[in-house]
Amino acid sequence: MRGRRAGALGLAPWGLFFAVFGIFPLAYALALSFLAYNPLRPDLVRWVGFDNYARALTSPSFWHALRTTVLFVVGTLPVTLTLAYVVSGLLASVRRGQGFFRAAIFFPATLSMVVISLVFKSLYAEEGLLNGWLAAASLGRVHWLQDPVLALPSIMLMDVWASVGYYAILILAARKTLPDEQLEAARLEGLSRLQVERRIVLPHVRPVLLFVVLLNTIRSFQIFIEVFVLTRGGPLESTLTLVYHLYERAFYHFEMGYASALAYLLLLLVGVILIVQRRMLGGDPADAPA
Repeated sequence: MRGRRAGALGLAPWGLFFAVFGIFPLAYALALSFLAYNPLRPDLVRWVGFDNYARALTSPSFWHALRTTVLFVVGTLPVTLTLAYVVSGLLASVRRGQGFFRAAIFFPATLSMVVISLVFKSLYAEEGLLNGWLAAASLGRVHWLQDPVLALPSIMLMDVWASVGYYAILILAARKTLPDEQLEAARLEGLSRLQVERRIVLPHVRPVLLFVVLLNTIRSFQIFIEVFVLTRGGPLESTLTLVYHLYERAFYHFEMGYASALAYLLLLLVGVILIVQRRMLGGDPADAPA
């Protein structure tokens, strides 16, 4: 009895923190999604029911932002996963200086995305390093963030660079749990390196790959800082994502009820996608390292 009471007391601060900063904001946002609410005019608050949701689903801006977000997810997820898997294999094969290479690969994950975005903004600038290299090679300058065709791929490239190391370390951790004896036995049986990778290593790390896919999907649908720092949704709304669209409606137009409805539509969409991925890929992400 004392042990249970001590455990409850130990968890109480965390439970209170989670209730205040987790459950309450979710419940409050859900309530706001059924209201027409402008914080600058609290006297005009009124109940609108599902009108905010209906407005979002009939809004061209919502569907444009959704399309841009899906393009970002589809464009970055397979590339990030593939590169992370390859990099984890290369790290696993390194015999000397493995700690150094692990730290170097993981280093971008330790940086704030604001810092990374500012660095890449300088690289993508008209007089930045990338255009300097192109000029040195007698090639024309590229408008990385000003061209509607190149702006989103430029952000995607930055996101892949910033994410690969983190996911590679997760996959590498799963690789390290595979017994060396099992790999050695497979080689003695005459299996090639590719066959060992496909038949033994890949099934072993599959739960972690599922975890990486789910985590990367969630993070990609939530892309905001990169767009805010680099393009502000431009040029010509070519980088307007769902979260940035939500931000504009909430803090530029003060449509808090509508923005809350957008947030819950995004939550529903991501939840459905995660369930589909879970069933398609199988495995149990709970077994993966956090």
